[in-house]
Amino acid sequence: MSKPESIKIDDVEYVRKDAQNKCEGDIKIVVADRGFVYIGRAEFTEDIVILRNSKNLRVWGTTKGLGELVSGPTGNTVLDNVGTVRIPLRAVISVIDVEQAKWSFI
Repeated sequence: MSKPESIKIDDVEYVRKDAQNKCEGDIKIVVADRGFVYIGRAEFTEDIVILRNSKNLRVWGTTKGLGELVSGPTGNTVLDNVGTVRIPLRAVISVIDVEQAKWSFI
């Protein structure tokens, strides 16, 4: 039997805690100026990139550069939770597509 994502009691809707963190959007690595590198679920607007459920890639843990993380984190990758990050497009250096299944925990 499947579990409902929400229930309604006295006209108030309650959402399951494990259903609240579902975010839409493809997972992207975003390199910003001043050396910041983030990974998260990206939404692009006219002038900013919004990354939800994002993490700062503090230590890449790679031997062949940032592109190695397209296939998921290495055993030496260090990620710091940062939540939602808004980056002005003028500060974006590059955006890297990743294998979604390898980063599905984001």
